[in-house]
Amino acid sequence: MPRLPAPSGDCPLSRERVLVVDDEPDLAESCAFFLDRGGYAAETATSGPMALARMEQEPFALVISDVRMPRMNGMELLAAIKQHDPDIEVLLITGYPDLQMAVSAIKQGAFDYLAKPYGEKDLMERVAKAIAHRRMKDQNEGLKERLRSGVAGRQLIHRSSVFAATVAMLERAGRTDASVLLLGESGTGKELLAHHLHDVSVRAEKPFVPVDCASIPAELIESELFGHVKGAFTGAANHKLGLFQVADGGTLFLDELGELPLAFQAKLLRAIQERSVRPVGSSEQVPIDVRIVAATNRNLQKEVDEGRFRADLFYRLDVVRIAVPPLRDRLEDVDVLVAHFLQRFGRPLGITRVASEVSAVLRGFHWPGNVRQLRNVIERACALGQGPELRMEDLAPEVREQEAVMPIDAGDGGQGTFAEMKARRIAAMEKSYLEGLLKKHRGNVTHCSEEAGMSRSAFQKLMQKYGVRSSDFRE
Repeated sequence: MPRLPAPSGDCPLSRERVLVVDDEPDLAESCAFFLDRGGYAAETATSGPMALARMEQEPFALVISDVRMPRMNGMELLAAIKQHDPDIEVLLITGYPDLQMAVSAIKQGAFDYLAKPYGEKDLMERVAKAIAHRRMKDQNEGLKERLRSGVAGRQLIHRSSVFAATVAMLERAGRTDASVLLLGESGTGKELLAHHLHDVSVRAEKPFVPVDCASIPAELIESELFGHVKGAFTGAANHKLGLFQVADGGTLFLDELGELPLAFQAKLLRAIQERSVRPVGSSEQVPIDVRIVAATNRNLQKEVDEGRFRADLFYRLDVVRIAVPPLRDRLEDVDVLVAHFLQRFGRPLGITRVASEVSAVLRGFHWPGNVRQLRNVIERACALGQGPELRMEDLAPEVREQEAVMPIDAGDGGQGTFAEMKARRIAAMEKSYLEGLLKKHRGNVTHCSEEAGMSRSAFQKLMQKYGVRSSDFRE
């Protein structure tokens, strides 16, 4: 029956609907009275079939049901509710405590189990937890849907045998649940490969959750990955699911793994080994089932040797190691990648082809920012080009100047072995590219790294490698 409006006071602005089911009307009314006083919108039903009929007519966040009832008992009602709507929370109440039945109820989807006689405080605490859990699921459902669908139109574009071998190894690893460590420079497509691994695995229907470890402040990393409970710290106004829980059943991709704070690495190792996490501020462990894929552009073995990364965590994640080749080692892929990016960025603007001299320049460029940099170069050229063909003047200056400094067919006197000649040419191209960007951006390293499609730290390492100083390019 409908309940009277809740009394004024500390009632929530949005009142969650709760259905109380008990074959004894007085007990159902008593429970509903407590709920009304606590700020919930409570209604009652005196049987399982009546409760199901009510749920067909209007939505409820929580159902509180007695276990022992005629016609349909609480366990049968629980099964019917979960079939009707798995997101409805169910709290079972009985006067005959039975641990085995409690365990069975939880396994079948009940949120909690409460024994009679119960007090108002105990009831309201259980209800508050159930409602908070329902809200967390609602808040994260949209995120889960986006993560399941992934990046629209993601494709592995390649023609080279070296990248084909990388993909083949990845797909073999996808048949197992082994942890995978992707090693490679910034911009080589490690996240795309991680998502492909997820897509070919048995977890493909579950979430793929990418985590950029470098972008999360050290003081928030535990809360982001493990979640937190309300009041765990200043500003924790609500319960929050961690990304481990969001990824439950699927794949958690830890990008820029080497940036994880050393103090947090031990907690991450424990979570992976025990397959459970403890939200910040909670005393309870939450079981999780995720496949870990990690990626880094750092030399983790060197980080371990120098004490900046835990050896035990490194060995735990380094089960299947896959090296992702840089674009300069698979220049056969440049043409097909250009065609792909041209289709994406150029076709809507009427640009359908690339001049032959532009293709030659792009194939001869060193691409220190890898595929990400190539994408940026084509997007910029399409934005500035006048179609229907991309021309030399549409390319970024540093790409054109690089070609003038180091033509692809130029020799260097034929001195030394091929490997030595190649190393000299690559070094000259990298240094010239860095200087061209720094000149363009007047020594602003952040702007340079963004245009190059590299992390700031990777760009600075290249500068240090060639003794290039940003101060030399400032006005």
